[in-house]
Amino acid sequence: MTLWLTAMLVWVAAGARVGRVLVKPATTARVAIVVAVAAVAVAATVAVPEIALAIDNLHPRGLHSGLLSDGVLTSAWILFAIATSVVASAAWPVVSRRNLRQIAFVIYGIGLVAVAANLFWSTTFGGIVVALGCVFIVITGVRNLDWTTLGRGIAIYTAGTALVAVLAILEIRPAIADAPVTKPGEPDWGWPAWEVAGLLIAFGAVWIVVELWVRARMLLRQIKLLHRIMIGRFPEVVAHEQAGTATQLKASDQVAQIMDALYLQSGGGVELVAAGPPPPSVAVRADRVAQWARNPLGDVVVDARWIAPPEGISPRGWVQAIARAYDASTPVPVRN
Repeated sequence: MTLWLTAMLVWVAAGARVGRVLVKPATTARVAIVVAVAAVAVAATVAVPEIALAIDNLHPRGLHSGLLSDGVLTSAWILFAIATSVVASAAWPVVSRRNLRQIAFVIYGIGLVAVAANLFWSTTFGGIVVALGCVFIVITGVRNLDWTTLGRGIAIYTAGTALVAVLAILEIRPAIADAPVTKPGEPDWGWPAWEVAGLLIAFGAVWIVVELWVRARMLLRQIKLLHRIMIGRFPEVVAHEQAGTATQLKASDQVAQIMDALYLQSGGGVELVAAGPPPPSVAVRADRVAQWARNPLGDVVVDARWIAPPEGISPRGWVQAIARAYDASTPVPVRN
């Protein structure tokens, strides 16, 4: 059951990558990621015993020893390693966008030869290709790690690839030594590890999409009250034809609408002597703007200098800070 679930989840990730290519320019790297995740999905599907048996039944001699399904399985992992190697090549400084396509053709050509050798000669050779390709991918991934949305996705993807490399090495060592991978009667411990590797790769491939969606949903929830109050005062900042957009675009639109409404409420760029210069503390500044947004006719005075995002803070982060201060000063209704 877990094998079927793993295959389904990886196919969902592959579909998400296909959708991303359809809405954005189909670059060499984006297409390679689609091929890589689809190859992992094929591998996860072939790993299901019922599917493997159906593939073995296609053998013209009726041999059900698993050789045909093993060849298809290893070929899928070869395709994953080859396609991801194309993406990894793009990260090296010596590779430019101009020659990446030519390099990709060469890598794919090597991959096709490796797949043919794996199917018609030796799956051990295919395992060696998988291990070597994954080692190259892991080295490239480690060189490009950082604490960003993309960096976190690369880290997860690289972790899955590293696990594939370890598993491939562990499987080809007994084959080279002419020994069985598992002794008779022993469970094949490797399959759960292959499932984990496939899920890590799939999750890493869609991490950017998932994280951006989650962050957009959190932002919409944080600024909901402030947004409702400000567009209630200045409905002209809302372009009604923007309704129904994607979550990320909707969050960006609402941030822009809040900033526009705050700017209009401040007098449209007028600087007031009574407001004074804004303090360096972001928290103090956000708290004052939130008080003024709540009661623009009160004692708190704010001008355009206070509305502008502080240095080093994005408009999204600045609106979040104001929304948090606004929510903190909102009295909680008492229920009888």
